[in-house]
Amino acid sequence: MLEATIEQMQSPASRLLAWLGPCIGAASYEVGDEVRQAFVDHDAEAAGCFEPTRARHWRCDLATLAKRRLSAAGIKHIYGGGFDTFTDPCFYSYRREGARSGRFASLIWLA
Repeated sequence: MLEATIEQMQSPASRLLAWLGPCIGAASYEVGDEVRQAFVDHDAEAAGCFEPTRARHWRCDLATLAKRRLSAAGIKHIYGGGFDTFTDPCFYSYRREGARSGRFASLIWLA
């Protein structure tokens, strides 16, 4: 999705800036082998963004994965990340609060 968004912006990646909003943090997000493998198949060094938890399950650092993919796509200015929406009560979290949780909005624009 990141690469497709960059392509649709029809602007050289070197002229773009990326700001990563809050997301679930690595300590709170567990995925199965199939998710890890999809990332590692795309970028072998992405394996460093996963930590084993139990058989065929991994903690996943989404923010670092996003930064790697943005950088590989040519984005030089990448900011944000580092917030865990699951553990920080300042942010909405469906995983923490269930259906009564609020929602986030994401924005993309050209200036």
